[in-house]
Amino acid sequence: MLWIILAIIVFIVAATLLLFRLEDLSHLDRNDYPVQDATPSAANREVLGRIRELGQSSKGLRGKARLMALRKHMDGLSEGIELASELRHCESPRGEWVLAPGCNTRRRILYIHGGAWAAGSPRSHRAITDRLSQITRAAVFAVDYRLMPENRFMDGVRDCREAYKWLLKHGPDGAEPVDFMVVAGDSAGGSHTLGLIAWIRDNGLRQADAAIAFSPSTDLTLTAPSNRNNIGTDPLLGPTFGGLSKIPLPVIWWATLAAFRVSPTNPVASPLRGDLQNLPPTLIQASDTEMLLDNARRYAARAEAAGSPVTLHTWHGMVHVWQIFVPLLPEAEEAFDDIKAFLEQLESQGDAQTSASA
Repeated sequence: MLWIILAIIVFIVAATLLLFRLEDLSHLDRNDYPVQDATPSAANREVLGRIRELGQSSKGLRGKARLMALRKHMDGLSEGIELASELRHCESPRGEWVLAPGCNTRRRILYIHGGAWAAGSPRSHRAITDRLSQITRAAVFAVDYRLMPENRFMDGVRDCREAYKWLLKHGPDGAEPVDFMVVAGDSAGGSHTLGLIAWIRDNGLRQADAAIAFSPSTDLTLTAPSNRNNIGTDPLLGPTFGGLSKIPLPVIWWATLAAFRVSPTNPVASPLRGDLQNLPPTLIQASDTEMLLDNARRYAARAEAAGSPVTLHTWHGMVHVWQIFVPLLPEAEEAFDDIKAFLEQLESQGDAQTSASA
Protein backbone atom coordinates (compact mmCIF):
# COMPACT_ATOMS: atom_id res chain seq x y z
CA MET A 1 0.00 0.00 0.00
CA LEU A 2 2.83 2.40 0.85
CA TRP A 3 4.38 1.85 -2.57
CA ILE A 4 1.07 2.61 -4.25
CA ILE A 5 0.73 5.86 -2.30
CA LEU A 6 4.31 6.86 -3.16
CA ALA A 7 3.73 6.05 -6.82
CA ILE A 8 0.61 8.24 -6.85
CA ILE A 9 2.50 11.11 -5.23
CA VAL A 10 5.34 10.82 -7.72
CA PHE A 11 2.85 10.79 -10.59
CA ILE A 12 1.05 13.89 -9.32
CA VAL A 13 4.32 15.77 -8.83
CA ALA A 14 5.55 14.79 -12.29
CA ALA A 15 2.24 15.76 -13.90
CA THR A 16 2.27 19.10 -12.09
CA LEU A 17 5.80 19.91 -13.22
CA LEU A 18 5.00 18.86 -16.78
CA LEU A 19 1.67 20.66 -17.11
CA PHE A 20 2.44 23.84 -15.16
CA ARG A 21 5.83 24.83 -16.52
CA LEU A 22 6.46 28.03 -14.62
CA GLU A 23 9.03 30.59 -15.57
CA ASP A 24 10.46 32.13 -12.40
CA LEU A 25 9.48 35.80 -12.56
CA SER A 26 10.89 36.86 -9.20
CA HIS A 27 13.53 38.95 -10.99
CA LEU A 28 10.68 41.30 -11.94
CA ASP A 29 9.89 42.15 -8.31
CA ARG A 30 11.08 45.73 -8.26
CA ASN A 31 10.32 48.26 -5.55
CA ASP A 32 11.51 51.32 -7.43
CA TYR A 33 8.11 52.23 -8.85
CA PRO A 34 7.10 55.49 -7.14
CA VAL A 35 4.08 55.59 -4.84
CA GLN A 36 2.08 58.76 -4.34
CA ASP A 37 3.17 60.07 -0.97
CA ALA A 38 -0.16 61.12 0.52
CA THR A 39 -2.36 60.09 3.43
CA PRO A 40 -5.70 58.62 2.29
CA SER A 41 -8.46 61.22 2.37
CA ALA A 42 -11.21 61.27 4.98
CA ALA A 43 -13.65 59.92 2.38
CA ASN A 44 -11.66 56.70 2.35
CA ARG A 45 -13.28 55.76 5.67
CA GLU A 46 -16.70 55.82 4.00
CA VAL A 47 -15.33 53.69 1.18
CA LEU A 48 -14.06 51.14 3.72
CA GLY A 49 -17.55 51.10 5.22
CA ARG A 50 -19.01 50.25 1.83
CA ILE A 51 -16.49 47.46 1.45
CA ARG A 52 -17.64 46.03 4.76
CA GLU A 53 -21.25 46.21 3.54
CA LEU A 54 -20.20 44.20 0.50
CA GLY A 55 -18.85 41.50 2.78
CA GLN A 56 -21.97 41.54 4.95
CA SER A 57 -24.25 41.18 1.92
CA SER A 58 -23.18 37.56 1.45
CA LYS A 59 -22.25 36.63 5.02
CA GLY A 60 -23.57 33.22 6.01
CA LEU A 61 -24.55 32.35 2.45
CA ARG A 62 -23.03 29.57 0.40
CA GLY A 63 -22.76 28.59 -3.23
CA LYS A 64 -25.16 30.15 -5.69
CA ALA A 65 -26.96 32.18 -3.01
CA ARG A 66 -23.68 33.84 -2.04
CA LEU A 67 -22.83 34.61 -5.65
CA MET A 68 -26.28 36.08 -6.35
CA ALA A 69 -26.01 38.31 -3.28
CA LEU A 70 -22.59 39.53 -4.39
CA ARG A 71 -23.85 40.30 -7.89
CA LYS A 72 -26.84 42.19 -6.52
CA HIS A 73 -24.69 44.26 -4.19
CA MET A 74 -22.19 45.09 -6.93
CA ASP A 75 -24.97 46.25 -9.26
CA GLY A 76 -26.14 48.52 -6.46
CA LEU A 77 -22.85 50.41 -6.45
CA SER A 78 -24.19 52.72 -9.17
CA GLU A 79 -27.39 53.56 -7.30
CA GLY A 80 -27.69 57.16 -6.18
CA ILE A 81 -24.91 58.40 -8.44
CA GLU A 82 -25.80 61.30 -10.70
CA LEU A 83 -24.66 60.30 -14.17
CA ALA A 84 -24.00 62.87 -16.89
CA SER A 85 -24.13 60.31 -19.68
CA GLU A 86 -26.92 58.83 -21.76
CA LEU A 87 -27.21 55.05 -21.39
CA ARG A 88 -28.22 52.86 -24.32
CA HIS A 89 -28.69 49.11 -24.13
CA CYS A 90 -27.18 47.05 -26.95
CA GLU A 91 -28.26 43.48 -27.57
CA SER A 92 -25.64 42.30 -30.06
CA PRO A 93 -22.97 42.45 -28.86
CA ARG A 94 -24.57 42.55 -25.44
CA GLY A 95 -23.60 45.60 -23.47
CA GLU A 96 -24.29 49.23 -22.72
CA TRP A 97 -23.32 52.44 -24.48
CA VAL A 98 -22.36 55.27 -22.14
CA LEU A 99 -22.46 58.60 -23.94
CA ALA A 100 -21.43 61.84 -22.26
CA PRO A 101 -22.89 65.06 -23.71
CA GLY A 102 -20.95 66.13 -26.78
CA CYS A 103 -18.92 62.94 -27.10
CA ASN A 104 -17.46 62.08 -30.49
CA THR A 105 -18.81 58.68 -31.56
CA ARG A 106 -15.73 58.06 -33.71
CA ARG A 107 -13.74 58.02 -30.47
CA ARG A 108 -14.53 54.77 -28.63
CA ILE A 109 -13.60 52.91 -25.47
CA LEU A 110 -14.31 49.24 -24.86
CA TYR A 111 -14.73 48.83 -21.11
CA ILE A 112 -14.41 45.38 -19.51
CA HIS A 113 -15.70 45.25 -15.93
CA GLY A 114 -14.17 43.33 -13.05
CA GLY A 115 -15.73 40.99 -10.53
CA ALA A 116 -13.52 37.87 -10.46
CA TRP A 117 -15.04 36.73 -13.78
CA ALA A 118 -18.16 35.75 -11.83
CA ALA A 119 -19.80 39.06 -10.88
CA GLY A 120 -20.08 42.65 -12.06
CA SER A 121 -21.88 44.13 -15.04
CA PRO A 122 -22.10 47.33 -17.09
CA ARG A 123 -24.52 48.57 -14.42
CA SER A 124 -22.14 48.01 -11.51
CA HIS A 125 -19.38 50.04 -13.17
CA ARG A 126 -21.37 53.02 -14.44
CA ALA A 127 -19.46 55.42 -12.19
CA ILE A 128 -16.31 54.49 -14.09
CA THR A 129 -17.76 54.37 -17.61
CA ASP A 130 -19.64 57.66 -17.13
CA ARG A 131 -16.49 59.45 -16.03
CA LEU A 132 -14.41 57.87 -18.80
CA SER A 133 -16.82 59.15 -21.42
CA GLN A 134 -16.72 62.63 -19.91
CA ILE A 135 -12.94 63.02 -19.68
CA THR A 136 -12.15 61.45 -23.05
CA ARG A 137 -15.10 62.80 -25.10
CA ALA A 138 -15.48 59.20 -26.30
CA ALA A 139 -18.41 56.81 -26.63
CA VAL A 140 -17.85 54.06 -24.06
CA PHE A 141 -19.16 50.55 -24.67
CA ALA A 142 -19.33 48.42 -21.52
CA VAL A 143 -19.45 44.82 -22.71
CA ASP A 144 -21.76 42.48 -20.79
CA TYR A 145 -19.60 39.39 -21.25
CA ARG A 146 -20.67 35.96 -20.07
CA LEU A 147 -19.75 35.17 -16.48
CA MET A 148 -18.62 32.04 -14.69
CA PRO A 149 -19.70 29.57 -13.46
CA GLU A 150 -22.77 29.46 -15.72
CA ASN A 151 -20.43 29.89 -18.67
CA ARG A 152 -16.88 28.96 -19.42
CA PHE A 153 -14.04 31.41 -18.88
CA MET A 154 -13.31 31.37 -22.61
CA ASP A 155 -16.91 32.39 -23.38
CA GLY A 156 -16.25 35.71 -21.67
CA VAL A 157 -12.94 36.09 -23.48
CA ARG A 158 -14.66 35.53 -26.84
CA ASP A 159 -17.35 38.08 -25.98
CA CYS A 160 -14.68 40.72 -25.39
CA ARG A 161 -12.93 39.86 -28.66
CA GLU A 162 -16.16 40.04 -30.65
CA ALA A 163 -17.10 43.33 -29.00
CA TYR A 164 -13.75 44.83 -29.96
CA LYS A 165 -14.04 43.74 -33.59
CA TRP A 166 -17.57 45.14 -33.74
CA LEU A 167 -16.55 48.47 -32.21
CA LEU A 168 -13.96 48.98 -34.92
CA LYS A 169 -16.82 49.36 -37.39
CA HIS A 170 -19.82 50.44 -35.31
CA GLY A 171 -20.71 53.34 -33.07
CA PRO A 172 -23.85 53.90 -31.02
CA ASP A 173 -25.77 55.09 -34.09
CA GLY A 174 -24.77 52.30 -36.46
CA ALA A 175 -21.97 51.56 -38.87
CA GLU A 176 -19.23 54.18 -38.57
CA PRO A 177 -15.41 53.96 -38.70
CA VAL A 178 -13.36 54.59 -35.58
CA ASP A 179 -10.69 57.29 -35.29
CA PHE A 180 -9.46 56.66 -31.74
CA MET A 181 -9.81 53.38 -29.82
CA VAL A 182 -9.05 52.47 -26.21
CA VAL A 183 -9.48 49.21 -24.30
CA ALA A 184 -9.91 49.55 -20.54
CA GLY A 185 -10.86 47.34 -17.63
CA ASP A 186 -10.47 46.68 -13.93
CA SER A 187 -9.30 43.65 -11.93
CA ALA A 188 -10.53 40.57 -13.83
CA GLY A 189 -11.54 42.96 -16.62
CA GLY A 190 -8.02 44.36 -16.50
CA SER A 191 -6.76 40.84 -17.17
CA HIS A 192 -9.13 40.58 -20.13
CA THR A 193 -7.89 43.99 -21.32
CA LEU A 194 -4.23 42.99 -21.30
CA GLY A 195 -4.98 39.64 -22.87
CA LEU A 196 -7.10 41.29 -25.53
CA ILE A 197 -4.44 43.71 -26.78
CA ALA A 198 -2.07 40.76 -27.26
CA TRP A 199 -4.77 38.87 -29.16
CA ILE A 200 -5.44 41.92 -31.35
CA ARG A 201 -1.74 42.07 -32.24
CA ASP A 202 -1.55 38.36 -33.00
CA ASN A 203 -4.61 38.49 -35.26
CA GLY A 204 -3.57 41.48 -37.34
CA LEU A 205 -6.48 43.72 -36.35
CA ARG A 206 -6.33 47.47 -35.96
CA GLN A 207 -4.63 47.81 -32.60
CA ALA A 208 -6.06 49.96 -29.85
CA ASP A 209 -4.44 53.38 -29.55
CA ALA A 210 -4.07 52.78 -25.81
CA ALA A 211 -4.99 50.41 -22.99
CA ILE A 212 -5.91 51.23 -19.39
CA ALA A 213 -5.98 48.71 -16.55
CA PHE A 214 -7.11 49.34 -12.98
CA SER A 215 -5.55 46.89 -10.50
CA PRO A 216 -5.37 44.12 -13.10
CA SER A 217 -5.08 40.43 -12.42
CA THR A 218 -2.13 39.48 -14.59
CA ASP A 219 -1.09 36.06 -13.29
CA LEU A 220 -3.35 33.30 -11.95
CA THR A 221 -0.40 31.28 -10.67
CA LEU A 222 -0.46 33.54 -7.58
CA THR A 223 3.32 33.53 -7.30
CA ALA A 224 3.75 37.30 -6.87
CA PRO A 225 4.78 38.27 -3.30
CA SER A 226 1.91 40.72 -2.67
CA ASN A 227 -0.61 37.91 -3.26
CA ARG A 228 0.37 36.85 0.25
CA ASN A 229 2.15 39.83 1.79
CA ASN A 230 -0.77 42.25 1.29
CA ILE A 231 -3.61 40.03 2.50
CA GLY A 232 -3.88 41.96 5.75
CA THR A 233 -3.87 45.38 4.07
CA ASP A 234 -6.39 44.61 1.32
CA PRO A 235 -9.91 45.08 2.77
CA LEU A 236 -11.63 43.85 -0.39
CA LEU A 237 -9.61 40.92 -1.71
CA GLY A 238 -8.00 39.91 1.57
CA PRO A 239 -11.14 38.54 3.29
CA THR A 240 -12.28 36.82 0.10
CA PHE A 241 -9.08 35.32 -1.25
CA GLY A 242 -6.68 35.50 1.68
CA GLY A 243 -7.47 31.93 2.67
CA LEU A 244 -5.79 30.73 -0.52
CA SER A 245 -2.44 31.49 1.12
CA LYS A 246 -2.92 28.39 3.28
CA ILE A 247 -3.33 26.13 0.25
CA PRO A 248 -0.25 24.80 -1.60
CA LEU A 249 0.14 26.51 -4.95
CA PRO A 250 0.05 23.29 -7.01
CA VAL A 251 -3.36 22.50 -5.52
CA ILE A 252 -4.57 25.99 -6.53
CA TRP A 253 -3.23 25.48 -10.06
CA TRP A 254 -5.13 22.22 -10.49
CA ALA A 255 -8.30 23.80 -9.07
CA THR A 256 -7.92 26.76 -11.44
CA LEU A 257 -7.52 24.41 -14.38
CA ALA A 258 -10.68 22.56 -13.35
CA ALA A 259 -12.73 25.76 -12.88
CA PHE A 260 -11.45 27.80 -15.83
CA ARG A 261 -10.72 24.91 -18.20
CA VAL A 262 -7.61 26.90 -18.99
CA SER A 263 -4.22 26.47 -17.36
CA PRO A 264 -3.23 29.30 -15.00
CA THR A 265 0.00 29.52 -17.01
CA ASN A 266 -1.91 30.21 -20.24
CA PRO A 267 -1.45 33.86 -21.35
CA VAL A 268 -5.19 34.12 -22.02
CA ALA A 269 -5.75 33.83 -18.24
CA SER A 270 -2.34 35.19 -17.19
CA PRO A 271 -1.29 37.88 -19.68
CA LEU A 272 1.95 38.45 -17.76
CA ARG A 273 3.16 35.08 -19.06
CA GLY A 274 2.56 35.85 -22.73
CA ASP A 275 4.44 37.73 -25.43
CA LEU A 276 4.50 41.39 -24.39
CA GLN A 277 6.22 42.81 -27.46
CA ASN A 278 4.64 45.38 -29.77
CA LEU A 279 1.75 46.32 -27.51
CA PRO A 280 0.07 49.76 -27.43
CA PRO A 281 0.83 52.39 -24.78
CA THR A 282 -0.68 51.13 -21.55
CA LEU A 283 -1.50 52.88 -18.27
CA ILE A 284 -1.83 50.75 -15.14
CA GLN A 285 -3.07 52.10 -11.83
CA ALA A 286 -2.72 50.14 -8.59
CA SER A 287 -2.66 50.57 -4.82
CA ASP A 288 0.43 49.78 -2.75
CA THR A 289 -1.67 47.92 -0.17
CA GLU A 290 -3.65 45.59 -2.44
CA MET A 291 -2.94 41.93 -3.15
CA LEU A 292 -2.55 42.52 -6.88
CA LEU A 293 0.18 45.18 -6.54
CA ASP A 294 2.99 42.90 -7.69
CA ASN A 295 0.87 41.58 -10.52
CA ALA A 296 0.86 45.12 -11.87
CA ARG A 297 4.55 45.68 -11.13
CA ARG A 298 5.62 42.44 -12.77
CA TYR A 299 3.56 43.14 -15.88
CA ALA A 300 4.98 46.66 -16.20
CA ALA A 301 8.57 45.46 -15.76
CA ARG A 302 8.21 42.59 -18.25
CA ALA A 303 6.43 44.73 -20.84
CA GLU A 304 9.10 47.42 -20.53
CA ALA A 305 11.82 44.80 -21.03
CA ALA A 306 9.98 43.63 -24.17
CA GLY A 307 9.93 47.18 -25.54
CA SER A 308 6.25 47.96 -24.97
CA PRO A 309 5.42 51.34 -23.39
CA VAL A 310 3.78 50.82 -20.00
CA THR A 311 3.17 53.46 -17.35
CA LEU A 312 2.47 52.26 -13.79
CA HIS A 313 1.11 54.77 -11.28
CA THR A 314 0.61 53.65 -7.69
CA TRP A 315 -1.53 55.24 -4.99
CA HIS A 316 -1.02 54.75 -1.26
CA GLY A 317 -3.57 52.99 0.93
CA MET A 318 -6.39 52.71 -1.61
CA VAL A 319 -8.83 49.82 -1.87
CA HIS A 320 -8.77 47.53 -4.88
CA VAL A 321 -10.30 49.42 -7.86
CA TRP A 322 -10.89 52.60 -5.86
CA GLN A 323 -11.75 54.38 -9.12
CA ILE A 324 -15.29 53.01 -8.85
CA PHE A 325 -15.90 55.33 -5.89
CA VAL A 326 -15.83 58.49 -7.99
CA PRO A 327 -17.00 61.20 -7.19
CA LEU A 328 -17.00 60.36 -3.46
CA LEU A 329 -13.27 59.67 -3.24
CA PRO A 330 -10.78 62.44 -4.11
CA GLU A 331 -8.18 59.83 -5.04
CA ALA A 332 -10.60 58.45 -7.61
CA GLU A 333 -10.83 61.93 -9.13
CA GLU A 334 -7.03 62.03 -9.20
CA ALA A 335 -6.98 58.69 -11.03
CA PHE A 336 -9.26 60.01 -13.77
CA ASP A 337 -7.19 63.17 -14.06
CA ASP A 338 -4.20 60.86 -14.54
CA ILE A 339 -6.02 58.97 -17.31
CA LYS A 340 -6.97 62.19 -19.05
CA ALA A 341 -3.39 63.46 -18.97
CA PHE A 342 -2.07 60.11 -20.21
CA LEU A 343 -4.39 60.02 -23.22
CA GLU A 344 -3.95 63.70 -24.05
CA GLN A 345 -0.18 63.25 -24.09
CA LEU A 346 -0.50 60.26 -26.42
CA GLU A 347 -2.73 62.17 -28.80
CA SER A 348 -0.49 65.23 -28.80
CA GLN A 349 2.49 62.99 -29.61
CA GLY A 350 0.51 61.44 -32.44
CA ASP A 351 -0.42 64.85 -33.80
CA ALA A 352 3.22 65.95 -33.65
CA GLN A 353 4.36 62.86 -35.55
CA THR A 354 1.66 63.43 -38.18
CA SER A 355 2.75 67.04 -38.64
CA ALA A 356 6.41 66.05 -38.89
CA SER A 357 5.71 63.47 -41.60
CA ALA A 358 3.41 65.78 -43.63
